[in-house]
Amino acid sequence: MTLYHFVGIKGSGMSALAHILFDMGEQVQGSDIEKEFFTEIALRDKGITILPFNADNIQPGMTIIAGNAFGDDHEEIVRARELGLEVTRYHDYLGKFMGEYTSVAVTGSHGKTSTTGLLSHVMNGDKKTSFLIGDGTGMGMPNSEYFAFEACEYRRHFLSYSPDYAIITNIDFDHPDYFASMSDVFNAFQEMTKKVKKAIVACGDDEHLKDIKTEIPMYYYGFGDHNKVIAKNVETVESGTKFDVYIDGTYIDTFKTPMFGNHQVLNALAVITICYLEHLDMSAIKEALATFGGVKRRFSEKKFGSQMLIDDYAHHPTEIKATLESASKKYPNKDIIAVFQPHTFSRTSAFLQDFADSLKVADQVYLCDIFGSAREASGELTIKDLQVLIPNAALINEESVSQLKVHEDGVIIFMGAGDIQKVQKAYENLA
Repeated sequence: MTLYHFVGIKGSGMSALAHILFDMGEQVQGSDIEKEFFTEIALRDKGITILPFNADNIQPGMTIIAGNAFGDDHEEIVRARELGLEVTRYHDYLGKFMGEYTSVAVTGSHGKTSTTGLLSHVMNGDKKTSFLIGDGTGMGMPNSEYFAFEACEYRRHFLSYSPDYAIITNIDFDHPDYFASMSDVFNAFQEMTKKVKKAIVACGDDEHLKDIKTEIPMYYYGFGDHNKVIAKNVETVESGTKFDVYIDGTYIDTFKTPMFGNHQVLNALAVITICYLEHLDMSAIKEALATFGGVKRRFSEKKFGSQMLIDDYAHHPTEIKATLESASKKYPNKDIIAVFQPHTFSRTSAFLQDFADSLKVADQVYLCDIFGSAREASGELTIKDLQVLIPNAALINEESVSQLKVHEDGVIIFMGAGDIQKVQKAYENLA
């Protein structure tokens, strides 16, 4: 039996892949920094060993899978090569792995994780589907027919994959530390479509996706009548959102998701389209859609006294807008409080005014210091540059969380891709 060693096992994609290989009966261990990260709890619960980084972790005969965040000069990668071991990058390994299944890549600038989670849950309502989700969740189902996975555009990593299908949720400018412009992002997605074998399912309401050119079938979904797959009669009810689905003008069925917000309906349309193309049982798909419980760090709710606390990964203005929309639709009679931690100085600088505009719709905004990346310099930018653009915005940290107590019966949303959870934990510990 092969022993797989993951260099950077706490990374969301890496931990998900570790789960998959473990579920398939392989021996799995990994290493990472000692700082606590949300993915490690599930790994440890399975008995997967997590070690501090050390060259001595690498032993002869291991198969090494390296996270994309760690360069060739990392001590463990250097040792592996000294021992003559092959080092495979995460995206390269995943590209080879999916060849055994009918694979569905989920990509886009926003909504990848939520849509991949929904896709894997819904498809498993009819056919066995293994999956890899960007929230650190993965499962290798024995005798699976399908493999649903999140494919990230950062550094064009998704070009390592040749899936049967691809869902593209949207195209937006992000990762300004890598992409030079909106056209650079678009070109990356255009290049990715050439790797897809059977069909592409894309949001036809997105202003950029309509310009994608492909030689394989393209199934556009959305609310507009120009789409092939359309949601009509969308209705927000107490327990979620109901909508009718039409494909090529023909009524398919009325579906319901327990999620709130138009972006959740779009995600559901994408998933329903894949299931339709693969001729899955629509009654089973409908039933599974209605029981989806969400994914980690995407609108994760917790009752706290008279307040509702929500943990969400939103770290781009478009995502913040969608999260706040979901909250206001689910809790129309409550104050919506945004606690936001910007992620990376480059993103904060590039979208400073956009962040302000997206946050202004909240009833009150609190801001944490910018969570920087090891890849960048901070320059002179500080959180106060964002604070001055948002009326009445206040600063907050672990020591000053008591100010949130004044929002009785409010919905407090902790948003960000850094370590915003420590602020929420500090608040919960006040009780």
